[in-house]
Amino acid sequence: MDPSTVRVLVADDFGPWRRFVRITLQTEQNICIVGEATEGLEALQRANETKPDLILLDFGLSKLDGMEAAKRIREVLPRVKILVASQYDEPDIVSAALKNGVDGYLLKIDAPSELLPAIEAVLRGEKFLSRSLKDFKSFNGIPSVPG
Repeated sequence: MDPSTVRVLVADDFGPWRRFVRITLQTEQNICIVGEATEGLEALQRANETKPDLILLDFGLSKLDGMEAAKRIREVLPRVKILVASQYDEPDIVSAALKNGVDGYLLKIDAPSELLPAIEAVLRGEKFLSRSLKDFKSFNGIPSVPG
């Protein structure tokens, strides 16, 4: 594998979402999905095994919810980028995610147009929030996809 290839772990319990991500990312020459997980403890284990550059993480996971999985992953892999992909758009959840060290928060409903820009932003070291969270973004001053 080319050292410039971005290694991605997808952690989500919803099969059609994982399939959408695979189909979307397979067209990108510099991105490789190195693993998938369907629950939180498995996400932590796969992160340890595969040492991804980026984890696309759902918060609604079983056995270990995504918030706790993100905290634990951050402890063992402090440099990994974590992009939450969720259906939850409540400001308290988004705020808690950002305070707990995630690099971006993508609403699944916005993913068709924002998945790749979100990945690019967090890999550049920028915080990312979905465009649909504009009220929350203006409150926090975090940029999103232009438009």
